[in-house]
Amino acid sequence: MTALLIAATDTDAGKTVLTTALAAYWQKYYPSRSWGIMKPIQAGIGDRELYAQLFHLQQSPTEINPLYFQAPLAPPIAAAQEGAIIDLGKAWQTFDQLQSQRDLVLVESLGGLGSPITWELIVADLARDWGLSAVLVVPVKLGAIAQAVANVALAQQAQVRLKGIILNCTQPLTETDIANWTPASLIQSLTNIPVLGCLPHFADPTDLDKLAQAASDLDLEQLLPL
Repeated sequence: MTALLIAATDTDAGKTVLTTALAAYWQKYYPSRSWGIMKPIQAGIGDRELYAQLFHLQQSPTEINPLYFQAPLAPPIAAAQEGAIIDLGKAWQTFDQLQSQRDLVLVESLGGLGSPITWELIVADLARDWGLSAVLVVPVKLGAIAQAVANVALAQQAQVRLKGIILNCTQPLTETDIANWTPASLIQSLTNIPVLGCLPHFADPTDLDKLAQAASDLDLEQLLPL
């Protein structure tokens, strides 16, 4: 069994796109091997609904997303508004059971590595406590280099094993834009973490064939049990 945390530098960086692309690739090229997707905590409608729509996961909604809050806010705030608690034990039990049954489990985090999960813990803490290896999604934009450096430093401080960085085009961009805003050689030099590829912008982020093809262009041997 291999579990991979899809983390990011920020909200809307492209975690869902990468998770969907990796799932589409695995489903297309390794149909005989089992897999699952998990979003431990979700605030507001979004990813769990998308994954249930796109894939035949053989997972219940709570197995995809054990902790759900209605307001699209940071989990501690969303939970407080509902008078609820964030039971990470429940999320861990769901993950532990899922990973014991599947060859691959894709775990999508929320926000960035520094995003709060509780009043005391951030995403990087969860990755460390659950023993998850991670991939860091960095959106291609001005300021991306600094975000990558800061999040890699945070991962190292929390003792999270980063397998690599994936760049993601959140909008249509030219090769020149990508090279100027997120030069892979500079990011690798500053972080000592390999850049494993760049996802293009998807006009239709639910096109599984195009997502699988884009994933095949990444250096997946560093991420998945191929």
